[in-house]
Order: sequence, then structure tokens, then C-alpha cells
Amino acid sequence: MADGLVDLRSDTVTKPTPAMRRAMAEAEVGDDGWGEDPTVRRLEERVAELLGKEAALFVPSGTMANQLALGVLGRPGARVVLGGRQHVLAHEAGGAAAWWGLQLHPVADPHGILDPGELAWALAAELHHWPPVALVAVENSHAAACGAIWDPGDLARLGAVCRGVPIHLDGARLWNAQVASGVSAAELAAVATTVATCLSKGLCAPAGSLLAGPADLVAEARELRHRMGGGMRQVGVLAAAGLVALEQMVERLAEDHRRARRLAAAAAECFGDPTGELAAAPTNMVLFEPPDPEAVLRTLQEEGVLASSVGPGVLRLVTHHDVDDEGIERALRALGQAARSGPGARGGQR
Repeated sequence: MADGLVDLRSDTVTKPTPAMRRAMAEAEVGDDGWGEDPTVRRLEERVAELLGKEAALFVPSGTMANQLALGVLGRPGARVVLGGRQHVLAHEAGGAAAWWGLQLHPVADPHGILDPGELAWALAAELHHWPPVALVAVENSHAAACGAIWDPGDLARLGAVCRGVPIHLDGARLWNAQVASGVSAAELAAVATTVATCLSKGLCAPAGSLLAGPADLVAEARELRHRMGGGMRQVGVLAAAGLVALEQMVERLAEDHRRARRLAAAAAECFGDPTGELAAAPTNMVLFEPPDPEAVLRTLQEEGVLASSVGPGVLRLVTHHDVDDEGIERALRALGQAARSGPGARGGQR
């Protein structure tokens, strides 16, 4: 908790741990622009190994990792088929069009899973004079669907429907999916040509994401990173924190998931759960739609709890390393107060 507030706006607000700060201070560094930073190389090799890919590239942010994947897999005028609530569509400032001239073709993604019928239709439309499909993008865990997870069966069916069309996996919170499902990140990423994953969310590193995939595509992405202004120099100081994150912070994500389930149950009781996504919330994301979102945000803040708005009428609470059980109890009380004082109250017993 910062400044006495329970900050549940995002898991990006996490602070680096003491072990990370020590590793950063002691990191062996070089010029990554020349490929000479040994700590960055170790991080890239480790992530490639964990994801079952040939190579990986360290980049400043998850958005850049996703955009680089679109750049190496796409071509101007082509379509990217993806879920209608995915980060690539909603929260990357139109990068697909601005950088690469790509068109985004959204399909329904109930419970975070692309509707197979809509996906098949979008792909088949290419035979009827629609623009070609360059790639299909998925998100796992799916933030806007209360952190929903793709299981291996759904992923296999996705690959069968795509029939060789490249798949990019936005795995910003893939480590949450691994811990919650018990399925390795490599298996969850196996169907994907490229996969992006983040170190600065639940894993608490101060910055950084990686894009992994075939060595030739990663090499091309390295050139595009330079074009986008993402080249970095003695960035081993950040990579060192990422290595600690992977070693020490993955399994503890289960604590965040346990705490999120309590918040999800309270939000459903207070404000309803028409889609059933709150009841199923398996990871650390809690999204709900109260009758008066602005009033709920104000009440939460008055009670010392910060939440965020991620879409019209949609509020989000995200559990993470820096909020403990005491903070969750405070958030539960605040949700109850917001429900009792707002329109359409459902009681809010907590």
C-alpha cells in the first residue's frame, strides 16, 4: 500500500523487491545496441527456454512487444483477427494501423476465448474478396474477461481453425495463466508463432517485456525495435530484475489469485455478474459494471481504495504483490459501502 491507499488499479503499480534492487545494483552490463549486454542475453535465453521458442528479444513494454509481432507477421492492408476486448485492439493507441497499416478485425471473445464460428468466418472471408488475414492474435490470460485462461484444448482447436495462419499470443500475464492452470507457459504458447510476455506486472520488475519466437523473426523484430526507438544500452540493470522476477515471483502469483477470488465474489454480490465472468475469475483481474461507476470510484477512494476504469461503465480491481490480506479486507469493506450508498444496491454484506 502506498501513502495509506490500497492501490488496486493495476498490477503495474508493483515496486521492485529488495532482491531485484540488489541485482540491479550489481548487474553486469554492456551495450545492448551492439548485443553486448550479458545480463540481457541471459534474460532473453531464459525466456526463450521457458516459452519453448528459439529466441527472445527484451523490449521496454508489452505494447512494443505486441506491436513488433504485428510488424514481423503482418503487411499493410492485411487483417489481424482478434478478440473484441483484447489489449492489442483497445489499449495500444491504434498502433496496428499507425505503424504497420494493418486492419483489425474483432470477433466475439466470450470468457476470453475467440468464438470459433466467428473466427472461421473471418478467415474464410478472404476467399470472398475480403482483405487477406496476416495473423490471428489471442490474449492469455485475457485481462478484460476477468483474467480468463485458454486451456490447451481450446488452444488446439484455435490452431486447427487457423490452418497455418500465424498466431500471436499476447501473454502479458502468461505467468498468471501458468500458475492458475498448472499448465506450463511453453505448452500454453506452443500453438503461437510469436508470444509476448511481461515482467513488470505481477512479477514486480520495474520495466520490460519480451517477444519470443523463431530466430529469424526475432532478428527482424530487433531491427524494428530500433526503428521504433526501443533500442537500449546498458539495460542489464533492468534485465537483472527480470531474472529475479522469473526466479522468485512466479509461484507467488497464486496468492494474488486467491485474493482476487474474494474480491470477485464481493463484486458479484454487490453489483451482479450477468456474464458469469466474475464467478469464473481464475487469476488476478476483477471487472464489474456497477450502475453508477463514477460514484463507486469516488466511494472506494474515500474509503482508501484505488480502482480503475477500463471501458465505458467497466471498473477493474487487480490484486498484486503489494496488496496483502489486510488491504483486501479494506477493499471488501469499501465495495460494500459503495453498494449500500449507490443506486440499484444489492446489499453489499461484506
